[in-house]
Amino acid sequence: MPIIQPTYKPPFWAKKSFTSTVFSGLARRVKGVVQTRERITLPDGDFLDLDWSYAEQKSNKVIVLLHGLEGNAQRPYITGTAKLFNENGIDACAVNFRGCSGEPNLLYRSYHSGATEDLEAVINSILEKNQYDEIYIKGISLGANMALKYVGERDDVPKEIKAVIAISTPCDLKGSCDALLSLKNKHYAIRFLKHLKDKLKPKLSQFPDNINIKDFSSIKTLIGFDEVYTSKAHGFKDTSEYYEKASCLQFLPNIKVPSLIINALNDSFLSAECYPVKEAKHNPNLFLEMPKYGGHVGFIDKRNIYYNEWRALDFINEL
Repeated sequence: MPIIQPTYKPPFWAKKSFTSTVFSGLARRVKGVVQTRERITLPDGDFLDLDWSYAEQKSNKVIVLLHGLEGNAQRPYITGTAKLFNENGIDACAVNFRGCSGEPNLLYRSYHSGATEDLEAVINSILEKNQYDEIYIKGISLGANMALKYVGERDDVPKEIKAVIAISTPCDLKGSCDALLSLKNKHYAIRFLKHLKDKLKPKLSQFPDNINIKDFSSIKTLIGFDEVYTSKAHGFKDTSEYYEKASCLQFLPNIKVPSLIINALNDSFLSAECYPVKEAKHNPNLFLEMPKYGGHVGFIDKRNIYYNEWRALDFINEL
């Protein structure tokens, strides 16, 4: 029964979900990470930018880092992990999803919570280097859902993938979206929607056959964005089908790679369905840790190393 008892004890001022979430997203800084960019071409002709950072000595281990909604490879929750792993002899490959590296992607489609075909392309690119015997994947929020879906939806996971760590995971996308649209999360939802619409706007002129100004102007909420753009641009019939097919929850029973989920109980972005207790109890490869505090990706800890970061390293070392 891999339900792990958490040991996380935040500073007294970081116990509130809002405080830990906002501080971690806006105030945290991570210094000392030197990244080198690699661009890979995807099977559909689009591209992904990967930001690499390396251990001091040549390593045969790498951690693939997946950011959250409207994030990128320079966010502190990515660079914090990269720094810690580099200092412990493990290279880091921080993925920028389509359109998130500072340059618009080439196609009408972009990224979404279940776009595991892009993660597969990254893994294949790494394997082609023939340099790494051990690959770990750590996803944050949207990236966490993608990571778990990737290892759960297939029976042919590359043998080099040894572990997955998923932080603040919206295992059930519909439930998480409903939570984001609640009154207490209004400020977050408005911020996300603004960024998403700003990124979509140039596509009006680039792809007039796919979207028009009337459709764009009708987007008032995150669900509206997924209805007008995300679902249609990525081959889903509607938002219901997108949320259903892209959620990792249904794939958790099939996970055969050791996988750790850390979801804080006070994470206002998550619904009850995002705490997969039943699935963890029945799958010996799935480990669930539910700290009382931490908000959404806000596991503030000592020396600017977050709880989820050193737990990820511990989890891998314990294997």
